[in-house]
Amino acid sequence: MRYSYAWRRITKMMIPRYLVDLSLEDLPVIEKDVIVIGAGIAGLFTALRASENNQSVLMITKKSLLDSNTRYAQGGIAAVISDDDSPAYHREDTLIAGAGLCSEDAVNVLVHEGPEGVNNLIRMGTQFDLENGEFALTKEGAHSQRRILHANGDATGYEIVRALSEKATADPGIEVWDDHFVIDLVTQDGECCGAIVQKPDGHRLYVRGNATILCSGGTGQLYRYTTNPDVATGDGIAMAYRAGALIQDMEFVQFHPTSLCYPGAPRFLISEAVRGEGAYLRNIRGERFMDRYHHQLELAPRDVVARAIVSEMEETKSTFVYLDITHESPEMVKHRFPTIYEFCLQYGLDLTTDWIPVAPAAHYMMGGVKTDLFGETNIRRLFACGEVSSTGVHGANRLASNSLSEAIVFGKRIVDSIMKLPQLETKPVIEKEQPRSGAPMQAVVEKRLKLQKVMVRYAGLRRDAHGLERGLEELKRQLPFFQSVLTKREEYEFANLLTCAVLTTESALQREESRGGHFREDFPEKNDEVWRKHTVMQRLQGTTEERIIHV
Repeated sequence: MRYSYAWRRITKMMIPRYLVDLSLEDLPVIEKDVIVIGAGIAGLFTALRASENNQSVLMITKKSLLDSNTRYAQGGIAAVISDDDSPAYHREDTLIAGAGLCSEDAVNVLVHEGPEGVNNLIRMGTQFDLENGEFALTKEGAHSQRRILHANGDATGYEIVRALSEKATADPGIEVWDDHFVIDLVTQDGECCGAIVQKPDGHRLYVRGNATILCSGGTGQLYRYTTNPDVATGDGIAMAYRAGALIQDMEFVQFHPTSLCYPGAPRFLISEAVRGEGAYLRNIRGERFMDRYHHQLELAPRDVVARAIVSEMEETKSTFVYLDITHESPEMVKHRFPTIYEFCLQYGLDLTTDWIPVAPAAHYMMGGVKTDLFGETNIRRLFACGEVSSTGVHGANRLASNSLSEAIVFGKRIVDSIMKLPQLETKPVIEKEQPRSGAPMQAVVEKRLKLQKVMVRYAGLRRDAHGLERGLEELKRQLPFFQSVLTKREEYEFANLLTCAVLTTESALQREESRGGHFREDFPEKNDEVWRKHTVMQRLQGTTEERIIHV
């Protein structure tokens, strides 16, 4: 571990507190009660809840309200609705998938408050699919019951974003800034006072808020192949790290087993629900293979299925396996998966008659900004909600369709907590750091592609000490980028990706076991005696802190 320790000292010195040099006194100031950074279900739901509680809300998105991971969520939202289900069943499924690292308190919050959250979504205009006047519930991988609500078949995320964004846009208590980039959080004496924002024309301003909520999504763009949109560059995690927040469990990255893998097509997500409705996985020889890897076959936890697919690809010297649902009725397939059916058809693939070529792709970050049960970080007045956060619900591996539930449950709790905050009185001062000089030498698009290749090769689905150390060395060569004068969105995004890449790779090197979304070929077994604990990183301490889970 001497290598790890030395690396942490280097990153502490070379990742600055702020990405840009400026003085707050020189910036225009905007004041709001609540600042929401990002969109998606977490940002929209939390903003609407805050506005309902008479808070003035500013939502800041770097693209638009419709651009987020939520929009692409196909499967649905998990909640106990059926009389045949219970919070105890949902809790057990979540804990099993989380591989020993879930916070039991956080899971209890999720499974008991999830149904109320779904009712809130319905009240806000979301229309879930019905059958015979009741919710059409489906089952997904590692769930023991049918508890997944969906909308328009396989367009659940889009329907939620549609409903919430329409309501937010019409809400006079919510101001929305599209195409604005939050560069950094402003803090003073362990308290968040707001954020530095860059407008589309390049001018900057200081937004001061009584509470700041990170809803900026995950880190999918760390990897060349991802189901995430281009905006998923880990901005919230990186800016929180620079501000001194605790960042937890970054080694646990979920790779979705089945993304479309076809020439000319993007890595489009083929929902877990397709397997939930009976689809088989076959290798290129046409053989079903999941019986060699797990007793739940195609409905095993995602990390198991993803690694099984990679093993089959290696054994058969192929770049994909097949997803086969041709044995189900065409009517059911078209009705249940209209979006997936139409998308595949654009590339000459008919879901009802063809086996669909698929391969794993980066999908979800289980780790993130550590929060308590009310979404607050170790920095006062700074909250995190959704994929950017680490509430403890997901542990080492997220249970399918729990992410949307988590966002609404903890979004409500965040607003409940914000309502108790006293008025912000702190007046922050930004201290000058070492002067920066010159623009970045290499084109950012090239640097980003190189970073993604490093992460795929050394910190992907399978890892070992030699590869992770090699990856860290290559990332280390990029660190002088932070000493450049940064002015553009793509430069800030790369700085954030580089920060998250270092945190992910360092955490993966430290955890010498395999658990959930983290698999070490040199330590292939789970080791509860030593590693049933979180890895927590904090910039100011310059070390990785480990906290044992009390069970």
